[in-house]
Amino acid sequence: MTPEELNAVRGRIVPDVATDGLRVLFCGINPSLTTAVTGHHFAHPGNRFWPVLHRSGFTLRRLRPAEQGELLGLGLGITNVVARATARADELDAEEFRRGGADLTAKVERLAPQWLAVVGITAYRTAFGEPRARIGPQVRTIGGTRVWALPNPSGLNAHWTVQTMAEEYARLREAVTDRPSRPTGRPAAGPALTD
Repeated sequence: MTPEELNAVRGRIVPDVATDGLRVLFCGINPSLTTAVTGHHFAHPGNRFWPVLHRSGFTLRRLRPAEQGELLGLGLGITNVVARATARADELDAEEFRRGGADLTAKVERLAPQWLAVVGITAYRTAFGEPRARIGPQVRTIGGTRVWALPNPSGLNAHWTVQTMAEEYARLREAVTDRPSRPTGRPAAGPALTD
């Protein structure tokens, strides 16, 4: 991708991979420019979401970003706290995160997944006004949906390796039941949030 192609997609919205009644709705911070160009979540080559998802046992093989639609059959989905694509998450301000948290809450109330898994503790803290939140299950619920904060799989998050992230994601997988909270199959309605 050329710098011009990447620059042209700033602010683009990438549709969610979501339906109602999922086991886990993974929630990224916001779409990267690579995601905006490809239309596939967590598409930047340095992002470790797909290998971590596999190593944690959520998928039987490592999916490619272009195979994101296969997640729905596994009861998994993807959305974002903030919808617009940027080159870096630090281009977003606290108010944008808070508005994203309100939009995300409405989306989760509508889709009713078992778990909302926010992949980025700083984004979770800011979006939900919980400055002391730590990685792991949260006290907060959204309707009947439980919330888990996971490490951000960005390659820039050097404090976490693929293996240590996979271990944390596996803790969530073990907490998830096989029974969906509602029947799946109806695509998400309303405005999309993205990775």
